Amino acid sequence: MTIFGDVYKSRRVLLTGHTGFKGSWLALWLKYLGAKITGLALTPDSTPSHWDLLSLDIDDRRVDVRDFKAVSDTVNFSSPEIVFHLAAQPLVRHSYKDLLETWST
Repeated sequence: MTIFGDVYKSRRVLLTGHTGFKGSWLALWLKYLGAKITGLALTPDSTPSHWDLLSLDIDDRRVDVRDFKAVSDTVNFSSPEIVFHLAAQPLVRHSYKDLLETWST
């Protein structure tokens, strides 16, 4: 039993950024709580990544959040009841070098 009870059990959840550090932990937690997760993210830069090590059985889609059609198709297919948007440019040094790319995420 958790403080969340059955809030997420069998709920359709869309999680952007699920392959990142925070997103992969959230995916693990939501899976533990019984959510039906569709993850939408880029492939992680590190090998092995935390996401790869978890080996979670979810609907794992490699989509750039800046691709409107791909995001729209994923949303229409998964019909989420809950959305967690964690996708973003996570590297501060890189964000200074490419401001436009960082802003667009």
